[in-house]
Amino acid sequence: MRAQSSATAAPTITVPTDRQPAGLGTLQAALGVLAFSLTFPATAWGLEGFGPWSLVAVRSVLAAVIAGGCLLLLKVPLPDRRHWAGLAVVGAGVVLGFPLLTTLALQTSTTAHAAVVVGLLPLTTALFSALRIGTRPSRTFWAAALVGAGAVAAFTVGQSGGTLSTADLYLFGALVVCAAGYTEGGRLARVMPGWQVIGWALVLCLPLTLPGALVALAYEPVHLTAHSVTGLLWVAVGSQFLGLVVWYRGMAAIGIPRASQLQLAQPLLTLVWSVLLLGERLTVAAPLTAAAVLVCIAVTQRARS
Repeated sequence: MRAQSSATAAPTITVPTDRQPAGLGTLQAALGVLAFSLTFPATAWGLEGFGPWSLVAVRSVLAAVIAGGCLLLLKVPLPDRRHWAGLAVVGAGVVLGFPLLTTLALQTSTTAHAAVVVGLLPLTTALFSALRIGTRPSRTFWAAALVGAGAVAAFTVGQSGGTLSTADLYLFGALVVCAAGYTEGGRLARVMPGWQVIGWALVLCLPLTLPGALVALAYEPVHLTAHSVTGLLWVAVGSQFLGLVVWYRGMAAIGIPRASQLQLAQPLLTLVWSVLLLGERLTVAAPLTAAAVLVCIAVTQRARS
């Protein structure tokens, strides 16, 4: 944060460190969505060579090493004490909870079915934002958000036959913890750079993830293949660190509710990657749902909060 001088003494105030043009914020949030859309296919690849617990723990450790190295190299001071509780929520939600629950779900669920969680995530994040931060989006915003979430949920549930299973419980649990982590991370990104938010959250979780990785690797067999290594590296570097960096910066610039609605496109992107990378088959409903989602995104971006 750049200090400002004044001829007269003034009280110290907190200024958002990620202030930037709205257009740039939208672009960064969109890049975050693109990175996240590859998470489920990459996780499926990672599960070809790692167990679920070792995959989640190792990805978090690798991301924490990268983030911690950046924090040390740039000599970033420790966050204020009042921010640690928020960072713990970010860590519990997006570093531990969401990766673990979705990875467990993907053991028995296809990526198309798992995409339902991110289809409902924008609406859940907006709800958490309203409760935690006090944002009050317009009725038009909520109407478009509900229509978009309903379209994505109907499409993804229809793809899986509409049945409920243990994987669904994991997915809905992941939905809740991730929305809480996104909301708290977006709030913190207003007072510190977005990369530091996820960086400190990853480091904060290291005392759990490092021994967890050692134990999991000792009990779960590992078969290194091109797919499993590529999947691990992507979820560690792309999804767990770089994707969250641009995502939190985007949320700080354009607001949590509007940024969250960009994620309406994420399930459809995931389905595209599932076809290209995993060989899954889609129905003709995909382009129709994509058109409906794009309309909803356009409405939510124009609606006044």
